[in-house]
Amino acid sequence: MKHGKKYVEAAKLVDRAVLYEPNDAIALVKKTATAKFDETIEAHIRTGCDGRHAEQQIRGAVVLPNGTGKTVKVLVFAKGTKLDEAEAAGADYVGGEELIPKIQNDGWLDFDVVVATPDMMGVVGRLGKVLGPKGLMPNPKAGTVTMDVTKAVADIKAGKIEYRLDKSNIVHVPVGKASFTEEALQQNFDALMDAIVKAKPSALKGQYLKSITLTSTMGPGVKVSVAKY
Repeated sequence: MKHGKKYVEAAKLVDRAVLYEPNDAIALVKKTATAKFDETIEAHIRTGCDGRHAEQQIRGAVVLPNGTGKTVKVLVFAKGTKLDEAEAAGADYVGGEELIPKIQNDGWLDFDVVVATPDMMGVVGRLGKVLGPKGLMPNPKAGTVTMDVTKAVADIKAGKIEYRLDKSNIVHVPVGKASFTEEALQQNFDALMDAIVKAKPSALKGQYLKSITLTSTMGPGVKVSVAKY
């Protein structure tokens, strides 16, 4: 893959052989984010888990103290008073069964996170084929299947992110924007790493965290030392 001039210049600042301390890595990623837009900074965490075994799965959610820098649109499936609660909490879309054909037939997907009350999961389950592959299916572990829709919506709006293993046993998550201060990114990264460390499956034998790479949307990857974790 051929990289542009900016990327090549930025890559020169990164020593591929070095495992940087988190604060140094964050400073470097900010420095190498030179695109004309506000790049997203992401962490890619390679684990020693084997996601094919249920007891080695990692999945959960964490609220980043400084948010993600992205405006998140939330859809809530609920009924009765829970509809009003969700609206009052700031959900962008609220509804029930009537939304199914809109999503299934019209391909409406103008939302980033779906929350559902447990009594609506029968209805939402019918959207499994549409929402599942996009990672939008509500899940109790991620706090998106709950009766407390007020808290769920507030957390998501405040910067709650989900993390889970992909097929290669890597967790990919945003930790903020290049415009954030180093301190804000560090706080977000610390909150994320605390959650990931706590999520270590008890069934796992051997090394849990293999490698951590921080990268901006268009910039080079910066390797982070896993020693302290």
